[in-house]
Amino acid sequence: MAVKGNDYTVMTLNLRFGLADDGDNSWQNRKQLFTELLKRYPSSFLGIQESNHFQTRFLVRHLCDHHFIGWYNLSKEWWQSNLIFYHNTWECLKSKHYFLTTTPDIESKMPGSKWPRQCVIGLFQNASRRIIIANTHFDFAESVQEKSASLMIGFLAEFPKDCPVIITGDFNSNPGGKAHAVFQANGFSEAFDNQHSTTFHKFTGEATLDHIDWILYRGNIKIIRKKIITDSFSGRYPSDHYPVMAVFS
Repeated sequence: MAVKGNDYTVMTLNLRFGLADDGDNSWQNRKQLFTELLKRYPSSFLGIQESNHFQTRFLVRHLCDHHFIGWYNLSKEWWQSNLIFYHNTWECLKSKHYFLTTTPDIESKMPGSKWPRQCVIGLFQNASRRIIIANTHFDFAESVQEKSASLMIGFLAEFPKDCPVIITGDFNSNPGGKAHAVFQANGFSEAFDNQHSTTFHKFTGEATLDHIDWILYRGNIKIIRKKIITDSFSGRYPSDHYPVMAVFS
C-alpha cells in the first residue's frame, strides 16, 4: 500500500501474548514472520497490542526507522504493553499512558474487567501537520467496553481539540455494540463501516464473525485505502489476529 505526498499509513496489530503456550504457533516459531510482514507493509504509525517486553525489543530491532511510546512496567517481563510505533519523519510532541479506570495514573482495573486494561495516546507532528494517535486493548464484558470507550473520550480531551484523531486497537467486540456507539456519538467512524470481515482467526486463516480490530478516526482526514492483511508466510500466520491497515490523507 504505497503512499504519496502527505498521505500516511496506520496499522493495528495484536501480536498475541508471547508467553502463551501456542505450540507450533509459539512466539519463537513465528517472530520472523513479523520481519516479512513489516517489510511488505510499511506503516507510518503502528498500534501494537499484547506486547511482552521481549516482543517489544524484537520490534525495536526490526523497526529501525521508527520510535515508539507506551512501554510500561519494565520490572514485569510478562507485562503486556500497548505501543505506538511512529516513523522518524514524525515528532511526538506529547504522550501519556492511561489505565482504563477512574484512577488512570495508577495500575488498576475496572470492576468486571479480567485484566488491567490500558491505552496510550500521542500527539504527533510532521511539518505543519499534526495528528493524535491512540492505541488500546479493551476487556471482554460489553459493559466494561462501553465504560472504557467513555474513559478514552475523556482522556482525548487532554489533547488539542483541533487535531484529527485516529484510534487503533483490539476492542474484543464487533462494531455495532455499545463501545462502538460511544465512539460514534463522539464523531468517530470505523474504517470498515458496513464492510466488516474477519480480523481474529485463531491462527487458522479461516473466516469468523470476529471483526474485533478497529481503526477509528475523526476530524479533517479521509481514508484513501484500507486492507485487512490476510497474508500467510509459507503457510503460517504471524498472529492469531490479522493486521488491519488504512491509508489516510
